Amino acid sequence: MRVAIAGAGAVGRSIAGELLENGHEILLIDKAPTAISVERVPLAEWLLADACEITSLDEAALQRCNVVIAATGDDKVNLVVSLLAKTEYGVPRVVARVNNPKNEWLFNESWGVDVAVSTPRLMSALVEEAVSVGDLVRLLRFSHGDANLVELTLPPEAALAGTRVGDVEWPEDTSLVTIIRGTRVLTPNKEDALEAGDELLFVAAQSREEQLEDLLSVRRTDA
Repeated sequence: MRVAIAGAGAVGRSIAGELLENGHEILLIDKAPTAISVERVPLAEWLLADACEITSLDEAALQRCNVVIAATGDDKVNLVVSLLAKTEYGVPRVVARVNNPKNEWLFNESWGVDVAVSTPRLMSALVEEAVSVGDLVRLLRFSHGDANLVELTLPPEAALAGTRVGDVEWPEDTSLVTIIRGTRVLTPNKEDALEAGDELLFVAAQSREEQLEDLLSVRRTDA
């Protein structure tokens, strides 16, 4: 997979290193000469250019990229890069970094963003995830379809503890994608029984989050 990363700062280089380890082809783009540190990520391609300019993106052959990541420290730049990548080059997947949480509302499909990653929100979500049992925690927002990646740790008093996944009437527009049980990561199947303490990861429409939390958190009693 070919991935272009706009922004060769600490964030961009870190992402590049991880993706290179997974066997992907990486192009790092930055307009600041001081950011071009080939020795730090020697296996990546490097381009000294302004990622907000069409001529630069032509030189980068952005149309050959499977993914573009807008990872600069400037939200305006990240939005422009995202929009150009999607509308001018038809890049299938565009991921954008949100630096200021106040700008999150802009990072959607109107600006070509498929996935918006807000570092402050992600950090706060991870703190909540570490200390919360029975509360739904939003980890990541996907622009298309108004869907979010959410997590809930099943409390001991949950009505569904002991219930098979296939027997649960999940809300519409939700999908259980992973069960984390201790040190194990399980791909759910209909025969798996939910256990107290399971960390459940869902992709869910925002409108269904409250319904999902009620289903998983509350022990229902017969009337």
